[in-house]
This record gives sequence, structure tokens and C-alpha cells, in this order.
Amino acid sequence: MRKNTRTIRIGDRLIGGGNPILIQSMTNTKTEDIKGTVEQIKRLTAAGCEIIRCTVPTMEAAKALTEIKKQITIPLVADIHFDYRMAIAAIEHGADKIRINPGNIGGKDRVKAVVDTAKDRGIPIRVGVNSGSLEKELLEKYGGVTAEGLVESALSKVRMIEELGFEQLVISIKSSDVLMCARAHELIAEQTDYPLHIGITEAGTLYSGNIKSAVGLGIILYQGIGDTIRVSLTGDPLEEIKSAKRILKTLGLRKGGIEVVSCPTCGRTQIDLISLANQVETLVEEYPLDDIKVAVMGCVVNGPGEAKEADLGIAGGKGTGILFRKGQIIKNAIPEKELLKALTAELKNLTTQTQNQ
Repeated sequence: MRKNTRTIRIGDRLIGGGNPILIQSMTNTKTEDIKGTVEQIKRLTAAGCEIIRCTVPTMEAAKALTEIKKQITIPLVADIHFDYRMAIAAIEHGADKIRINPGNIGGKDRVKAVVDTAKDRGIPIRVGVNSGSLEKELLEKYGGVTAEGLVESALSKVRMIEELGFEQLVISIKSSDVLMCARAHELIAEQTDYPLHIGITEAGTLYSGNIKSAVGLGIILYQGIGDTIRVSLTGDPLEEIKSAKRILKTLGLRKGGIEVVSCPTCGRTQIDLISLANQVETLVEEYPLDDIKVAVMGCVVNGPGEAKEADLGIAGGKGTGILFRKGQIIKNAIPEKELLKALTAELKNLTTQTQNQ
């Protein structure tokens, strides 16, 4: 059961209020490089990114948002640190939302200047707090970085903005400590109905970051918490989108696409299953099929039997394999090097059938 949060509009998208959880990423280009930034955003959009964030450290970057916005189709969030003038400029140049930590952009007068501009333009603010920015007094109060401290810090920033007459807010509280981050989200979800952007910050490389994100976000999402999601990885942002989609689909929070299942290999395996499974995972991205399961199995034991629920599948033997559909073998004795070709043909047929219905 999803937590009931208030609805906030970001560009042409709605978050909270039971709307689908949207996938977010962040560009790693220089925002001032309009061409490079737009190209990356378009690649991310094609992969399934639904909200994009760009850093705005300079006035040139803020001004670049105007042209970037003309060339993309998803909402753009401006990420601001320290200089409140960049937040104001980002809003004036078309940002659909801004991300700030009110504690690091100066006094209340500067926060008010940003809030007033956002109010005038109807732009929501994401209040972002992470474990590295926790105030000294909270570190002393709680004896270090804690979930309780993160929540208190975030809610104090929210109250500051509410006192300025603004409530179009999204909250983000992040830590690289998975269990602390999960606990913080449990606590804050009990104390506010603002939409929550969730993620495990500084999660790490593609390998370790995916594991930490899957565990942490899985815990949070399973409790019905979260309205937008980012998997933070040290790598190509495209990988963040792939991982976020898989996490949401695994938890039943998103439908569509082709799911690939494959066995873990064992001593019975007599084909190059690892390479084949990776090729299939890449292959299926080309086909516009929804809620289809494709199995890649290493032997007849794990073939049509264990994978009988798959819509399509291939299973290997000694240098050969079979093609099956819904547990029924439809082609036998396929040379190993032609297994991918046979599966491709069936995917094409299934796509044609679906489009003709």
C-alpha cells in the first residue's frame, strides 16, 4: 500500500497522490555544454528516464537551461549548492523544479528570495538533506549522523519554507548507510505527507552501488514509501535508469517490457550460458513488448520444466539447444551459435502478432 502523499506538479508530470513512481537521473555533462547535455538527456529519456536533474554552479549554466528545455521532453530539475542567485536564475531560465538545501545557501532572507521566485513561477522546491550536510548541533544532539537527525534537519528546513507561505515541496533525505537511510524514510513518512524523492546517496560503482541501492530502495519502496526514485551510481547514468526500472518491476511497482530470467549455471551446463544470457538481455531491449518473460536456461533440467511459465525460452544441451514457448518445445537440436537467431525470430513474430491484434 503506497503512502498517501500530496500531489505536486513538476513540468507536465505529477508525483505523489498515488501517481506512478517516476525514475530520475542526473546529467554528468557540463550544463554549459548545451549540445552535450541535450544529447545525454535524450539518451536517458529513450532508456526510460522521466525527470532529469542538471547542476547549476554558474550563471552560464543557468542561462543554458533555456535552450536545453527547448530540446528535451521531460521535466528538468536544477541542482543548486551554496549560491541562492543560481537558484533564482535557474527558475527564471525555465527549470521545472529546483533542488536546494536551505541550510547551505545563506540566511532566511536568501531562502525567502528563492521561495518568492518559485512562488511567482509556480515551481516546486525539492528540499535535499544528506548525511554529509547535517548541522553541527544535530551531530552533537544525536552523537553523530543518525536517522533521527536527518529527519529533524529536513523537517526544520520544510518548516522554514512553510513559514514563508510556500508548500509546493518535495523532500529528499539521503545517506550512504543503507539501514540508516531506510530508517530515516520510515520516520519521515510518519511525520509528513510531502512527496519523497528516494535514493541511496554515494552508493558506489556499478557493482556495489546496484547492490546497496537494490537493498535500500527495496526496503523503502516495499513499505509504500517513495514518489520518485534515483539509483546513484558511479558510472554511465544510463545504468541508473536500467537499475531503477528493474527495482520497480521486481517489486511489482511497474509493468511493461520484457523480463529476462536465466539460471545460475552449474556443472551440467554445456554451452556458453553467461555470454548468451547477456546477449539476450541486450537483445530484448529492441522489442516493444509488454509483460513478456524470456528464459535463458543452461540445460534441459532447467529448460521447459523450471521455466515453463516463460513466454519464450531457450535451453542449451551439448553444443545445441532448444526453443520453447510456455513450456512446450517448438524447435529442437538448434546449434549453439544459432540459438540467439532462433530466439530473435520468435521475438519478431510475437511483436508482429501483438501489433496486428
